[in-house]
Amino acid sequence: MIKLSHIKKIYETPSGPLQALKDVSLTIEDGDIYGIIGLSGAGKSTLVRCINMLERPTSGTVEIDGHDLTKMNNRQLREIRKNIGMIFQQFNLLSSATVYENVAFPLKLSGTDNKIIEKKVTSLLQLVGLQPKAGQYPSQLSGGQKQRVGIARALASNPAILLCDEATSALDPQTTQSILKLIRRINEQLHLTVVIITHEMQVIKDICNKVAVIDHGVIAETGSVIKVFTEPQEAITREFISVLLSDELPSAFRNQPISPTPIEAGYLLLRLTFIGENADEPVIMRLIKEHPGIDVSILFGDLDQIQMIPYGRMIIGIKGPQAAVTAASKSLEQQDLKAEVIGYVKRHNDAVD
Repeated sequence: MIKLSHIKKIYETPSGPLQALKDVSLTIEDGDIYGIIGLSGAGKSTLVRCINMLERPTSGTVEIDGHDLTKMNNRQLREIRKNIGMIFQQFNLLSSATVYENVAFPLKLSGTDNKIIEKKVTSLLQLVGLQPKAGQYPSQLSGGQKQRVGIARALASNPAILLCDEATSALDPQTTQSILKLIRRINEQLHLTVVIITHEMQVIKDICNKVAVIDHGVIAETGSVIKVFTEPQEAITREFISVLLSDELPSAFRNQPISPTPIEAGYLLLRLTFIGENADEPVIMRLIKEHPGIDVSILFGDLDQIQMIPYGRMIIGIKGPQAAVTAASKSLEQQDLKAEVIGYVKRHNDAVD
């Protein structure tokens, strides 16, 4: 378990003190793939570097399996860092060393026997799919292959924790997906705890089971990924999610004023969220059958998966006699789904000039 308690980090700059982290507390359980997301300058990279004490916090404690790293001297930290692997955005490979030599480098530094090194490096290159590239140099590799070398090198000391600092930011979307699948497989096969630093909500959605949103050095929101996606509490979280889950109204309704109360010839707009088995339920068909006096328009719909859990979103417009519209809205709120009232709005061609 990784436990960060009341972490503060202040840098001294020519213009005065800069507080990068402000009273940050987090708990990361063994086996988690834990995402930490934030905008540039939010403090996420500083935070992850505090976990392995590459950055020493100004105050607060960093505990790994009950051991407080902030109380350790440099020799003790070197020992415990063998239990913490790290991969970087820019790969940080030795350009004059082969793939094999890059992966073997930390083992050679620790004085490991050559026969053990050969066995270990061969096994790791098989794990990341790079055994045929063992004799090549970084300049001969693609970005995704370089990152695979970085992952293999990070695993050389048999760590229990893998820190990923913007590990896919320099990669194209297809390569990013392949690297994320590899990290997930490593998490499952080697039972590693993985901490992923990113500014991309797609990465969080695709691989993480828990997430913390950091904003200006403060943890704004934490929780399971499915919970945060479906019930975001903070504006910064909704901003990240909106990049993936666009639910802009169609042109017939767009930019029209939305009223909280009924208006003549207006539609009641509702945002529906379905999770798990409910994503397959024929909600709209049932709504029309139970309330025959209404018209229902599907204005937006999307079905996806988060952590292998079906997740659906829909915006609908209901029009008809007010009593029937109100009854339909209430029946949706009573079902096993999330129904959020947006308001009443007219179509452009129904609006009165």
